[in-house]
This record gives sequence, structure tokens and C-alpha cells, in this order.
Amino acid sequence: MTPESLRQSLRTRLLAWYDQNARDLPWRVGPAARRDGMRADPYRVWLSEVMLQQTTVPHAAPYFLKFTQRWPTVFDLAREDDAEVMAAWAGLGYYARARNLLACARAVAGQHGGAFPDTEAGLRELPGLGPYTAAAVGAIALDLPTNVVDGNVERVMARLFAVETPLPDAKPALKALAGELVGEDRPGDWAQALMDLGATVCRPKAPLCDRCPLAAACAALAGGAPETYPRKAAKVARPHRNGVAYILTQGDQVALVRRPPKGLLGGMLALPTSDWRTNGWSDAEAMAAAPASADWRSVGEVDHVFTHFSLTLRLLRAEGEAEGMIWTQRSGLDALPSVFLKAARVGLANLL
Repeated sequence: MTPESLRQSLRTRLLAWYDQNARDLPWRVGPAARRDGMRADPYRVWLSEVMLQQTTVPHAAPYFLKFTQRWPTVFDLAREDDAEVMAAWAGLGYYARARNLLACARAVAGQHGGAFPDTEAGLRELPGLGPYTAAAVGAIALDLPTNVVDGNVERVMARLFAVETPLPDAKPALKALAGELVGEDRPGDWAQALMDLGATVCRPKAPLCDRCPLAAACAALAGGAPETYPRKAAKVARPHRNGVAYILTQGDQVALVRRPPKGLLGGMLALPTSDWRTNGWSDAEAMAAAPASADWRSVGEVDHVFTHFSLTLRLLRAEGEAEGMIWTQRSGLDALPSVFLKAARVGLANLL
């Protein structure tokens, strides 16, 4: 248990630092504006947190601005067609989150009159809101004293208290340590201050300990090697899969398919592909899996890394016709998920 004197000292130092160093983010209401009575919009906080789950602030910010310009309220998003939202999400990864985004928007609009629930338990009942997102929306938008723990906060806790247990086993202990520092005073600012500290000062590599407001209390710094925390278990080799992607053209149009609603890249437009499997594909197998009978030619291959496996796609291209395809102009391929956009660019590179 963290002694109360240390707890209060840590809170005072970090909040004072945040008042002077808070990042200017498009979804954030900064500490000065909060003191003037401004409150964050739960819709914008929720949207930003979903976008940030598997990407960085610089990557997510342009998407956030486009989404909020196109769909400024939860009602606007809830009314939109699934395909439009999925296309706008392309490039943010984890397309199941885009489906959950729509399900949540429609639940808030249809069942809650457009207002997000005002309790952490109520937020957890919304589609797609796990413990972290519910806690983040609760603290940042609703000023609830919730325990918001992302990777940045885990790193700060691991270093501050020199937690020797490696990740991921250390996660419960790191969350408990962060929870001891949560208070009723400024919970939204506290949550964002911890995340900002981890993102800008207590960085994964080369932490800027000389700029840290908590340096005097940091056990890892006292031990001389703060960059070695959090401890990490040995990495498990990422499995590798192989597949074939088919680039079927008719003049300036390319044949696409819509992937099944469930599973990886569910509901997204994509190039037709074979199954993705451990073994490679022989020429005969690749031709047998093709979406049309045509003069298929090899035009290279692309590699792509997903969270749980890596993938090599062999690329075959042909001019021809096929039933059941979604024919799209080459200029409209930018909305494809990154793996298929990469494959299309390589496969069409030498096609005039």
C-alpha cells in the first residue's frame, strides 16, 4: 500500500507538471479550460480512445479530425451506412473496432438518447467498451475517479515502483498500483497527466528522467537502470502464413470482394485472396483458387505484419471478367485496408 504522504506528493507534483506541460490534442480539453468550467464531450473522448487503442497519436489525429468533421455527433455516426464507416476507418487497423464503434454509437443514440451513461458500470454495458475504454471515458469526460491504465501508465508504474515481475504477468500489479493513486480531485486531469508523462517523458527508450516530476520518488531511477522497466518476458516467435492475392482488372477497374463480417478485416473491401495458411501455394493450387479463369501472371509479392502473425501474399494479375465482384476504379483503392492497398500498389505498379 502506498503511504498517504507519498501518494499526495506524487499527485501534487504530477498535476502541477500537467498544468504546465499538457499536450494539445484535438479531442482534449486542457487543464486551463477545465478550470474555466469546460468539459470534454464524451463522444469525442470515446472516439479518440477507440482510435488510439492500436495506433499512435500522430497517426490517429487526422482520422479523428476527419471523423468528427463528417460525423460531429453520435447521432450522425449512428445513422451512417456501415460500408462508409468501414472505408473511413481503413488504415487504423483492427476493423472489428470499427464494427463495435457503429454498434456503440447506435446503442447510445437509440437506447440512451445520445447521452453516454454517467457511471463506469453503465459505460461497460455499451457494445465494444472494455475496462480500459470505459474507465477512460469515465475519467476524462465525466470526471469519475476511475483507474485508467494503458501502456504508458503501466510503464510509469513499473519504473516508479521498480516492479520486477515481467509483462504481461505484471499487469494486475501495475493496475493495482495505479489504482492506489487515483483520487476524487481532478480524475480526468490525473488520468491524462499519467498518460502524457509516459508518452513524453517516461518513454520506452531513453526516458527523460531529468525532466520527470516524479524522479525523486522513482525506484527504478534510484536503481540506475530505469529504461530496463517494465521487465518483459521472452518474445514468442510470431507465426507466418502464406496466401495468394488476385488482381483482376477490366481497363481502369479492379475487382474487389467484401470480406465476411466476422473475423480479421471483417466487412472490409479487399482483393480476392486464397486462404492464408502455413504452407506455401504451388502454381496449380494458386490457379485453382483464382476467382476467374484468366491468363494469370505473377507480379511479385508483399509482406505484412499483423499483431498475431506475419503474412506473405503472392500476387497474381490478369485482365478478365468474374461474377460477384465489386468493380472499383484504381483511383478509389486508397480506402482498402493497408495489406490490400500495399498488394494493389505493387501488383498494378507496371500496368499502364
